[in-house]
Amino acid sequence: MELANIIKHLGKPYFQASNCLIYNMDCLEAMAILPDKSIHLTVTSPPYNIGKEYEKQLPLDEYIEWCAKWIQEVYRLTTPTGAFWLNLGYLSLKDRAKAIPISYLLWNKIPFYLIQEIVWNYGAGVAGSKFFSPRNEKFLWYVKNPDDYTFNLDDIRDPNVKYPNQKKNGKIKVNPLGKNPTDVWEFPKVTSGQYRASKERTPHPAQFPIAVIQRIIKAASHQNQIILDPFMGSGTTAIVALELNRPVIGFEIRQDYCEIIANRIDNFLKDKSSRVEQMSLFI
Repeated sequence: MELANIIKHLGKPYFQASNCLIYNMDCLEAMAILPDKSIHLTVTSPPYNIGKEYEKQLPLDEYIEWCAKWIQEVYRLTTPTGAFWLNLGYLSLKDRAKAIPISYLLWNKIPFYLIQEIVWNYGAGVAGSKFFSPRNEKFLWYVKNPDDYTFNLDDIRDPNVKYPNQKKNGKIKVNPLGKNPTDVWEFPKVTSGQYRASKERTPHPAQFPIAVIQRIIKAASHQNQIILDPFMGSGTTAIVALELNRPVIGFEIRQDYCEIIANRIDNFLKDKSSRVEQMSLFI
């Protein structure tokens, strides 16, 4: 499906650039309008229902049902060979858990097939005094068809191999591109603060690092396949998709966040154009 057809269904976006549409809409309402099997890969992180500024906190059973509804829409939109990558954190469960992974509460609400849980170790965070210091979140990798899905291993191999010249029967044992990354990913989080703010930091309070989303999109999609983020937030999914030549659609319910996304994409595209012009000088 072409992005032009998306516009026919949803109308004029809040922001549009080449290969990119950002809508200031509730994702449930927006996705309900789109046709079946029109998205190859969805990468997203919904609100965790813990009282952040960008979410309306719901009773737990309502939150779980809300998640089930929007995930069902993602499933309907996903192509037969497509995938769904879901980032979730933790919430408190009264009288049962200080911090339970939200994925434990959704296990029977998701119609996709679960390939793997990825642990993102982000390196810095809250210091615990009566518990181990939290340093991870989960990414769940789902597909529609467990026998036919995209996994571009060579595009995401880790070149940091301890014994790159190790041989077996006279042949180099290790793939020259590197090793398969493990299911624990060590990428620093996007930090804030006057002296330690990450270079990619935006005003959004919950921002993904580009490196995490790069690995996901490279692994689970090909160029020109449409990427969706129903909770676009700071726009990282859009930036990475555009860098990797994938068309992207994003929904964001807050207009101020849409403005952050629009400015970020504009700046990215200007920088990209400048890089291309600089490279052309040496051709």
